[in-house]
Amino acid sequence: MTTTIESIQDDFAFLDDWEDRYRYVIELGESLPEFPASAQTAQNKVPGCVSQVWLLTEVASGSDPVITYTGTSDAHIVRGLVAILLALFSGRRASEITAIDAEAVLRGLGLDEHLTPQRSNGLRSMVQRIKRDAEVALGN
Repeated sequence: MTTTIESIQDDFAFLDDWEDRYRYVIELGESLPEFPASAQTAQNKVPGCVSQVWLLTEVASGSDPVITYTGTSDAHIVRGLVAILLALFSGRRASEITAIDAEAVLRGLGLDEHLTPQRSNGLRSMVQRIKRDAEVALGN
């Protein structure tokens, strides 16, 4: 996925209507690369999500490694939320990942006001998992 969080923020600012934004989120999810069925395991499943969400974490070597995430969901909107989180976190150093204020970024997109409580909880679970993986990579 080559979409950046900055381009997503720009696109959200351009789209006035939340129906259009929801369609855009779904399109983001559709643009995710194919997630291997063999990786849809309990180990990769994110707990706390009503929909099924899987994340794979690839950690490069080094004391502050670059971490690449891939993911998917069985729900269209949630798959789009996975795409937003991957644009925000994937391909960054572990120290950067732990420092990102994901809540502020998502609030800036207006997602905090337009997601169901269940989806918001699932989004928080995904962020916690991503940050925990980064902390582990840093040896914390």
